[in-house]
Amino acid sequence: MNAAAAEAAALTARDAYGRLVAYLAWRWNDLAAAEDALGEALLKALECWPQDGVPAQPEGWLLTVARRELLQSARHQRLVQRLADDPLVRGLLPREDDAAPEPFLQVHPIPDNRLRLMLACAHPAIDQSVRTPLMLQVVLGLDAQRIAAACLVSPAAMAQRLVRAKQKIAQAGIRFEEPDPADLPPRTHALLEAVYAAYGLAWERLGAAGEEAIISAELTAEALYLAELCVALLPDDAEARGLWALLLFCESRRLARFAPAPDGGERFVPLHEQDTARWDHALIARANALLCDAAALGQLGPYQLEAAIQSAHAQRAVTGRVPWGGITQLYEGLLQIAPTLGARVGHAVALGTAYGAAAGLAALDTLAEAEVRNHAPWWVARAHLLEQQRRWHDAAAALRQGMGLTEDPRLRAHLWVRLQALQAAPVTDTPA
Repeated sequence: MNAAAAEAAALTARDAYGRLVAYLAWRWNDLAAAEDALGEALLKALECWPQDGVPAQPEGWLLTVARRELLQSARHQRLVQRLADDPLVRGLLPREDDAAPEPFLQVHPIPDNRLRLMLACAHPAIDQSVRTPLMLQVVLGLDAQRIAAACLVSPAAMAQRLVRAKQKIAQAGIRFEEPDPADLPPRTHALLEAVYAAYGLAWERLGAAGEEAIISAELTAEALYLAELCVALLPDDAEARGLWALLLFCESRRLARFAPAPDGGERFVPLHEQDTARWDHALIARANALLCDAAALGQLGPYQLEAAIQSAHAQRAVTGRVPWGGITQLYEGLLQIAPTLGARVGHAVALGTAYGAAAGLAALDTLAEAEVRNHAPWWVARAHLLEQQRRWHDAAAALRQGMGLTEDPRLRAHLWVRLQALQAAPVTDTPA
């Protein structure tokens, strides 16, 4: 197989999958059929492009083949005769300009067909627990294993949920159409959650090599783009602005999260140790402006509070210090609205840093053992606070647990360096 042609097919698939599926599902009103047709088109691209060359309009080529697959399937099911006058079918019929690129970004109340499809995935008939995973798979092309890792469930369970959700879409006859403005608010939460989850998955792979690096970069760009579109779709929704601000704050620190290591690789740099000169201060200013705009709307929510926490951390670039007392208060507000495990661990660290390690450890100890047993951040936070109390042995034991639950080799290397320092400390466990 021609390597360049294969790479072009893979690149087009990664870049255009969500747009093509969304467009086909909208035009044909059948999500499963759209996914199958696009899958066939991608297989044919891998067969044809190495022999015939990469077409001038790869997306247009894939769309043309996928539309023909849909028509062939319809003919096979004897649907074309019954629906000959249906505009959805006519819209899929080959035209003289079939090779021309499709106008994906047309002027609609919803700025992008991907958002239309994501909102369809948040239909009230679909179980709430699967709406966000469904968006991640259908629109962003993530597999069940990646989604399961983000949602803390097994890949098999996630795959079953996704299959059932798609069956529900077909059985309920859910149409891929623009929801009425009154129907948007109930669906907004899942939409924003999917964008946030997509960015989180990309963030976990930040600085990876090879294929993982490409996937991370493209998923990051897609999440940031969709966050901006959400603000365009929901201009009066404070949480949409809060989410976009949150992602921009995180993105502003991208270059500072890893630094050159002595072995020629990269080493992880914790937030409080990052060189603020490597932060993108233009992105920070933009995020702060979005956060101010969100606050003016008077609709406090978790994304705004998370963004405010990141804004507080960003103050170190100006003042040289982190306002841990203020961050603790922001976490307390977040816990009132969205007491997630991550938020509770973050609150414990902030509390312990601002008011003493004992307070932070007490907060960690309130979390259920079954809930934190396999949660690496809880163990790492515990090790950090125990270290502040000079309880070296206990801190090292907690850090070993955290290392065992950490997959990223660069994070493991960082924890290993910390563990070595703890093991070299005095033997006595005397609280400071």
